[in-house]
Amino acid sequence: MDVSFQLYSAREFTPWEDVLQMIAGLGYTQVEGFGGVYTDPAAFKALLDQNGLTMPSGHFFPITSFEDDFTTSMAAAKQLGMERVFCPAPTDEYRNGADAAAWIQLAKRLETAAKRVQDAGLRFGWHNHHWEFMPLAGGEIAMELILEHAPSIEWEMDVAWVVRGGADPLDWIKSHADRITTAHVKDIAPEGDCADEDGWADVGTGTMDWPAIMAALRGVGADLFVMEHDKPSDATRFATRSIASFKTF
Repeated sequence: MDVSFQLYSAREFTPWEDVLQMIAGLGYTQVEGFGGVYTDPAAFKALLDQNGLTMPSGHFFPITSFEDDFTTSMAAAKQLGMERVFCPAPTDEYRNGADAAAWIQLAKRLETAAKRVQDAGLRFGWHNHHWEFMPLAGGEIAMELILEHAPSIEWEMDVAWVVRGGADPLDWIKSHADRITTAHVKDIAPEGDCADEDGWADVGTGTMDWPAIMAALRGVGADLFVMEHDKPSDATRFATRSIASFKTF
């Protein structure tokens, strides 16, 4: 199975020429883009081609990337060969005590963005963090509001962030089987470990039950799996261990 690598994981270990060579050498065939690699899309596409890599997906932040900056974002996505694009996080006003009405407003913006992106020939979705699963003041769950009020969007489930938000990813996979198309594969270190890496772990070395999670994700038709570590102290170590573990799931 093709495996993708979120380039954000290696943002501290550039130059990108070396990063892409390392990733390809380990057997990755795909990467997922983020804002740090969109400055010169044509040049970065050439680097991908040199290393036999494709970029089927990418993150564009913030949501205004699909509003005020829509033309620029779509041009970059198409130049890099993307098929699906994701808004990867809410902006600060939603992270710090926003109520249900605010999240519903965000969802409606996402629905509008989805229609524009789809009309441009690409797929569009949301990538979660933990905020979406932490109960709002009225008890609502923001992720439920997003999926309800943005019915046309896909969901790129960042499974470890679901766990950090206090939710059970297997329950969410079952409940929203028709929305999850893509997943971030990352791991959480045992309590007290990897403090210098914000408590994240290389895939397969942490506390996540990835064999069960992968079985559930494949069972609902998810078809793009992206290795990610938000703060690795060694990107090569992370990339090496993670692809080796993923092949056993």
